[in-house]
Formats: sequence, C-alpha cells, structure tokens
Amino acid sequence: MRARILDEANRKWLTLAAVAFGLFMIMLDNTIVNVALPSIQESLGLKVSELEWVVTGYALTFGALMLTGGKLADLFGRRRIFIVGLAIFTLASLACGLAGSAGVLIAARVIQGVGAALMNPATLSIITVTFPPRQRGTAIGIWAGVSALALAIGPLVGGVITQHVNWNWIFYINVPVGALAILAAFLFIDESRDTSHEQRPDLPGLFTSALGLFALSYALIEANTYGWTSDRILAAFAVAGVSLVAFVLLEMHQRLPMLELALFRNRGFAGANTVMLLIGLAMFGVFFYVSLYVQQVLGYSPTQAGASFLPWTLLIILLAPQAGRLSDRIGPRPFVGGGMIVLAGSLLLFARLGTDATFWSLLPAMILGGVGMSAAMAPVTAAAMSSVRPDKAGVGSAVLNSMRQVGGSLGIAIMGAIVAAGATSSVNSGAAPAEAFVNGFHHALETAAVIVIVGAVIAFTTLKDARHREQAPVGVPEAA
Repeated sequence: MRARILDEANRKWLTLAAVAFGLFMIMLDNTIVNVALPSIQESLGLKVSELEWVVTGYALTFGALMLTGGKLADLFGRRRIFIVGLAIFTLASLACGLAGSAGVLIAARVIQGVGAALMNPATLSIITVTFPPRQRGTAIGIWAGVSALALAIGPLVGGVITQHVNWNWIFYINVPVGALAILAAFLFIDESRDTSHEQRPDLPGLFTSALGLFALSYALIEANTYGWTSDRILAAFAVAGVSLVAFVLLEMHQRLPMLELALFRNRGFAGANTVMLLIGLAMFGVFFYVSLYVQQVLGYSPTQAGASFLPWTLLIILLAPQAGRLSDRIGPRPFVGGGMIVLAGSLLLFARLGTDATFWSLLPAMILGGVGMSAAMAPVTAAAMSSVRPDKAGVGSAVLNSMRQVGGSLGIAIMGAIVAAGATSSVNSGAAPAEAFVNGFHHALETAAVIVIVGAVIAFTTLKDARHREQAPVGVPEAA
C-alpha cells in the first residue's frame, strides 16, 4: 500500500516533467527567433514588417486558437490533444528550418502556432487535474518558471546557434526534442477530459476572433508601409472592429461558447487575465526590439546579444518557483502587483539607454526585469487557475495563455508602430539612423512602462490576499 502511494506521488512529478518538457519547447519559440532576426533578414532578404510577421504569425495563431485548443483538450482528452499538438509543432519546425523565402517561413511559423495552441492549454489543465490544491501552487510555480525560463533563455540559445551553426538550426533542434516529448507523454501522462456536459468546438467564435485579431495585427504592422489613413489600413481596422464585436455578441448567445464569458464574473479570474494580457502587450515587443537594439545599434554578435539576457534568465530560474510557492501562503496580490512595479522600473531604465550603452548599462534593467517577471508570472497564473473548477481547467488555462499570446502579438505590432513613427520623425529632423531608432525605441519602452503600471493597479485591486478559501462557483460573481 505504501509503495503504491509512493508510486502515485512519483508519477505526479513525472507527469509534470513530461508536460514541462513539451511546454519548454513551445515557449522557447516565442523568443528564440528574436536574436536570429538580423541573420534571417540577411539570409532571406526580409523587410522589417516581414520580420515582425515571423514573430507575430506564431504568437497570433498561438493566441487566437488557444481557446479552441482548450475546448478540444476537454472534449477529446488532454493527453491526446497534447500529443497531436506536439506532432504538428515538430513537423512545422522542420518546415521552418527548410524555408527559403519569407512566405514559406511565415506560413510554417503560423502552423507552429497551431501546434502550440493545441499543446499549451492541455499542459496547465493536466497539472490542475493531477495535483491536489495544497500542491497545485507549487506545481504551477514550476510550470510558470519553465515557461518564463524558456521565454528568457530563448535569446541566448538562439544567439549561440545562429552565430556558431546557422539560424535554421533554431528550428531543426525542435525535431528530436519533439520526438522525445511525444514518447514521454505516452509514458507518464494519464488521459483526462471534461465529462460534465456536452462539448463541441465553437466554429463561429473561432472564425470571428481569428479574423479580428489578424486584421488588427495587419493594420498595426503594415500601417507604416501603406499609411495610417490609406484605404487598405482603414479597411483592416474596420474588419477588426466588426469581427471582434461580432465575436463578443456570438459568445454571449452561443449555447456552448468558445469563451465562457461567465468566467469573467469572477473578480480574481478577470483581474488575473487582464494582468496577463498587459504583461504580454508590454513585454513581447520589448524582447523583440531589445534584441534588435543590442545587435543593430550596439553592434553585439548574436551570442553576445543572447548572453545579455542571462541575468534576467538566471533570476527567473531562481525566483519564479519560489514566488509560486510563497503565493500559496501569502496570496498573489503583493507578488503580482509588486512584480509589475519592478518590471516598470526595468522598462524605464531601458528607456535611458543610448547608442553607446555597454553591458554594464544594460545590467540594472535586466536584473529588475528578471525580478519583476519572476514575482508576477507564477502567482498570476495560480490566481487565475484557482478561480476555476478542475473540470474547467482546459478552458481556464486556454483563456489565460491566450491573453498572454494575443497581448504579445498585438504588443509587437503596437511597439513596432511606435518605434517606426518615432524613428521616422527623428530622421525627418536630421538624426542619424541609429539615433532615430533609439528615439523610437525609447517611446515604445515608455509606453510599455505605462501599460505595466496599469497592470499593477489592476493586480492590487482585483486579486485576493489569500488563495486557500472557498471558491465561488464559476459563473457566480465573487465579492471583492
């Protein structure tokens, strides 16, 4: 009997390891490409807007389809959908490495996003149904730490591979890793699904949300090419507005909606998801443009550019799991709110850097960024997941991660528009190209800092002081 209990306890952690293995790979691809962008641009002859699509195409598809991925995981089985997503992601990675043109690379990145959207919500829902409440915060802390570590270490891994091998290998490396992850999933993950009521995909919701998000991203990315008042861009904004309004109206009246709006009646769930959206909105664009800044302005090699993020990475490794564990005892509010304030300080320090910055100039901003992200990510994830029942874990995790990815894809587009506008204005005033880029970069960082501060205010006003209390039923408004 005792041996059986020990085996079950060990299996939980093996399940977490298997899930984390796949999670690390898909989250790594959010940022591993950033440092390789100049090399990809030179190799394939890409424009800046096409570079943005290489990153945004993945993040946008990832975010737009994640709600459907969560539904499919609940319907057909979380392990099964996780494995299907892994297979799609692995094959698309091979296609990315073989790409010889912008169109092929962007298309393969979009397909990668489809695989990631199937995998990601399944990872968190598997953890939620595998671990009891007293251990769930620790497990989610490890999950969030792996996710944040992958995001942070991506630039270093991408830099080393790009400089010493070839940019194609940042994608090829996923093939053997994906195969091992599929084997681990079969061995260590038990099947689970939502059997509480009828399940089916919401195709109208999927179509309107994907169309709206794509049109909005297109308008923001291409506006500097075609002009903000051009017919093409105004039409894209109009399509985005109509589609997103239609999506909300459909979800309000669908019998089985893709996005269960009743979840947002819970104050903690709504607050945590809003904070996650703002983190993505601010930070994805920052990672993208800091990578360009250190290479194209400061003259760093790809490896040096990746290494410059190492302090951020090490702090996430050390602090993120601890933040998840402590938030179980103290509550998420001080960690998330305080972490966001520290993160804003990091962005303002980045905004003081000029064309002659050194590694030691970058270091304080990197340290604050690592501390802030570590403090915020695991507790905000735990706060969101503690607000949904275990049988809704697939949809709840899909909403949360979709918020981050959608925020990230829009953040890259918005930051790109700000950088381009600021740089164009500076060039027209006679500034040199590097100085013009830095001026636009500063405007984008200051905007990101404001977004993060708004997230801190929302965290302090919506998240609970303690997690371990009786949860309100999903769909019932929670008292403040």
